[in-house]
Amino acid sequence: MTPESNPPTGGAADEAGAAKTDPNRQVRGDERRELTERVTTAYDQGRSIRDIASAIGRSYGFVHRLLAEAGVDFRTRGGARKGDRK
Repeated sequence: MTPESNPPTGGAADEAGAAKTDPNRQVRGDERRELTERVTTAYDQGRSIRDIASAIGRSYGFVHRLLAEAGVDFRTRGGARKGDRK
């Protein structure tokens, strides 16, 4: 693939509705609100925080913080427990 060619479509970034962002740049104002909306929508559709973070090129903590600021009710962690708890 040459540098001038466009990347293939249909990846995780397309599903999240967000292109990768520079992880070292602060996101403020309208851009932060738009990113929060896209991240919240993806989370509400069942995507994991890790998947969303990977799709937009940000850390797990950043995405978790955006969701917390938006007032999202977080899902519990999955998996069955082994044995009885006493």
